[in-house]
Amino acid sequence: MLTLILLLIPLVASFVTLFLKGESAKWFSLVVTCIQLVFTIYVYQIFIGIDMSSDARSLVNINQAWIKSPQINFQIGLDGISMLMVFLTNLLLPLIVLAGFNRTQDRTHIFYSLVLLMQFALIGVFVAFDGILYYLFWELALLPIYFISLNWGGANRGQITLKFFIYTLAGSLLMLFGFIYLYWNTPSHTFNWLDLTQNPICTCKQGMVFWLFFAAYAIKIPIIPFHTWQPDTYQTAPTQGTMLLSGIMLKMGLYSLVRWLLPVVPSGVEEYTYLAMGLCIVGIVYASVIAIMQTDLKKLFAYSSIAHVGLIAAGIFAANLQGIEGGMAQMLAHGINVVGLFYCADIIMNRTGSNNINNLGGIRLLAPRFATYFMIIVLGSVALPLTNGFIGEFLLLYGLFEYNSWAALVGGLTIILGAVYMLRMYQKVMLGNTNENVNTFEDVKWNEEVVLIAIVLLIFAFGLFPKPMLELVEPASNQIVKLSTIK
Repeated sequence: MLTLILLLIPLVASFVTLFLKGESAKWFSLVVTCIQLVFTIYVYQIFIGIDMSSDARSLVNINQAWIKSPQINFQIGLDGISMLMVFLTNLLLPLIVLAGFNRTQDRTHIFYSLVLLMQFALIGVFVAFDGILYYLFWELALLPIYFISLNWGGANRGQITLKFFIYTLAGSLLMLFGFIYLYWNTPSHTFNWLDLTQNPICTCKQGMVFWLFFAAYAIKIPIIPFHTWQPDTYQTAPTQGTMLLSGIMLKMGLYSLVRWLLPVVPSGVEEYTYLAMGLCIVGIVYASVIAIMQTDLKKLFAYSSIAHVGLIAAGIFAANLQGIEGGMAQMLAHGINVVGLFYCADIIMNRTGSNNINNLGGIRLLAPRFATYFMIIVLGSVALPLTNGFIGEFLLLYGLFEYNSWAALVGGLTIILGAVYMLRMYQKVMLGNTNENVNTFEDVKWNEEVVLIAIVLLIFAFGLFPKPMLELVEPASNQIVKLSTIK
């Protein structure tokens, strides 16, 4: 029941927001997302005290027949990795809503209704334990961000958004074929997650399903060469849309590697991990080199994101406890950091009218508080020890090293190259002398400061105290490793 309430709050709020006007839609969305965050913390407190082998698990799990033939259930629930992803979603939504308080938007009520609808769909992806229900939420999550990018995006938004839509829709259809194939080849003829992990199909056929699922997830994450939609979409989408895409939506693909790929087709994973991991690691180096060459802030952050999620995906494919725990920790850290980075880029764009690194400089002299917050977010994104980025990257490299030391060595380049392009960017944008483009740069406003302080506190909180997060995901990670191991 608690999980169902987590789903219903944003859905009902999305509908109500349609009847509100102007500023009231913004404030209502902020209040609802804050209530949702408080309720999520309450659910977390209940969840960590539940013995999942007892009847008490019904507090967070629901399994009701929905369609008789083919057998599809409304099955939702929580385990540690689902709880973490729901927490990430509901943690970032109030910040994303608040980030838009200084921005003027037409049809505000529709914009925020779509944001809340997307929150509903994202939570659905993370709590669904029936394959078709999961697929429906996966597809639903695409629609709000499509309309947000199409209606409130920048130049060439029609062409760029259409490319993004076609890419992700094509990948989704391949995943649907994979689920249908599994359904017919599972003795119980069901889409239940646990039943699908017990499918008896041979290694060859598991390999086919592996590639059907991998294509969908590689597009969403994205993994090179399935990434071409991402930089332009991140640059063109409104900042809040970019925050939703980079902070939460791409985590759907990474989460799905853990939930729906490793344990469902373990033989296929074992057969083709070297290829998938090779793409991830090549992507780390490629995206980092391209990031170094960028002069546009948003595109630099987009390629930086590709490099970071490449390392997360590679660690997950190592399929050991450290790799999966590191992947979950880094998903949380990346979500927080990348939202902060894109928000800083938005503040600079709104003050100067430019995100061109070569046109900026000296902002620290005019906006010292903004410069401090931006610096801390940059340090978190380059995984400085004691920040949130460190623990996840350390565990990912540890897990990769256990799988293959050369993979860990090349994957570790993301830390060195990341420090090069992020610190170089900060030096050019924030340090040095001012110029005519930044002479009127104002320091942060109240809502900007609230968002940035919250992000900075989260960077240090998860960097200094990772234990509760790791304890939350450990039982579910152990289960995934056990199901992914070929007997």
